Amino acid sequence: MAARENPSRQQVYTLVVEIGRKLGDGLPDGATGAALMVFASGVDEAEAVRETVAILKQADTAPLDVTGYGTLDERLAEGHEISKEEHALMQRALDENAVIVAQVTPFFEDEGGVA
Repeated sequence: MAARENPSRQQVYTLVVEIGRKLGDGLPDGATGAALMVFASGVDEAEAVRETVAILKQADTAPLDVTGYGTLDERLAEGHEISKEEHALMQRALDENAVIVAQVTPFFEDEGGVA
């Protein structure tokens, strides 16, 4: 008998979501937006993106763009180094069928007006 009779179709995808400013978004004063590194579960990357955008909108953020970096296996095949902390967050996203924001990097304009 196989160890997993009904393996989950869910996988975890690494996404980077750029968000703009919106009242109540929780970003620091002076920030022009942010990049969020997200681990999201889904049966495919499109579902993970849809779920992530929906949840971020519910959280009073303004998602502008999403870039997908693939599943854990795809990232490892491309030579990405995955820390134990990242791996644990990916496993949590899978276990909980969740969207996990792993990192927030606010954007600020410098005095020359370049972000």
